[in-house]
Amino acid sequence: MDGLRISHDTSAYEVPAALDGRGRLTAACVARALAMMDRHGLVLLTGLLSDAEADAGLKLMRQTIADPDRARSAFASETDNHYVRRDFCSLPSSPEVTGFAAMLAQRLQGVIGEYCGATRPVLEIATFTSYFGSSHQYIHRDPMGVISLFAAVEDVAPEQGGTVFVPGTHQYGGAEYAHGGAAYALMELFRRRANARIFRHNLAKLWRMRRSPKAGLAPGEFRDRVFSAKWDQHQPNLLRFLTGKNSQFSLRHLGPKTLWQLWRRRAELDALFHPVQAAPRKGTVILYRSDLLHAGPDNRTPRPRRFFGMSIARDMIAPKYWHDGYSPHPSLVEHPLTFGDLLAEVPLDLPESRRAAAR
Repeated sequence: MDGLRISHDTSAYEVPAALDGRGRLTAACVARALAMMDRHGLVLLTGLLSDAEADAGLKLMRQTIADPDRARSAFASETDNHYVRRDFCSLPSSPEVTGFAAMLAQRLQGVIGEYCGATRPVLEIATFTSYFGSSHQYIHRDPMGVISLFAAVEDVAPEQGGTVFVPGTHQYGGAEYAHGGAAYALMELFRRRANARIFRHNLAKLWRMRRSPKAGLAPGEFRDRVFSAKWDQHQPNLLRFLTGKNSQFSLRHLGPKTLWQLWRRRAELDALFHPVQAAPRKGTVILYRSDLLHAGPDNRTPRPRRFFGMSIARDMIAPKYWHDGYSPHPSLVEHPLTFGDLLAEVPLDLPESRRAAAR
């Protein structure tokens, strides 16, 4: 994105997946992944899923997206969801979906189990699809105390809007004392500068889309994305920006003191924070801490970008904050699952899965 320096090289955060005879990550692979998570707040496990397993996940996602009564997510950008620029929706707790989630949980047990106890709840199992013309999310943190994953069920190109992460910005005991005790203040300064550029990028793109037959803006879409009083934290909404009613980014985040600090410490911010965009290959699984700064960029291609997602609590989370960032399917609310339940569940059984376990 123009103005936001983003690397597309994720090699420093990747660990090739290696499975043992039970189909779990080997001890050496787990150790490398945990070191990545502790240091950077994320890890990309390449080749964790076979093509057949990824295809099975994609099939489950397409079945849900094809359902007109699907459960839409109540976070991210509801306006994008309404105008089908994104389709973030929770997956039902069917045997197939639960089996796929169990396969991932069991394969990743050595990593996830380091953070999440067996009794911790599964907050969400979902599909995240981004279409052409979607908004670029603001850089943000999800509610803390969660381990989340994205599974790439298809190859993802950078132009499709693979997730942007800011490695090293996760919060943990003592993290605030780094950089002379200014770590959290500097992270927030970086976030505000990045979000100012995202705000400008989204506005400029929407203005171009008004006159582009390729964009196909729906009646009322430009108004709802730029001038609506409706709640939406990830649109370039001028009304909510000026009135300070967007908690992610608004005029109240750019006071004189902040502007002075942004100017005075601009070189320091460039040196400390290096955003990276994950454009994973099919079968890659991204694990990240929810308190890591990240954003879902806009899709600038006609090809949809799809991720399978799951989030598991690692700490106690009050329901109010749970629903700020996660939208469990009604069937998951009615019949809750824990991490331990997924470890005990019969995983999705594919011939490819059995061959992978035998490697």
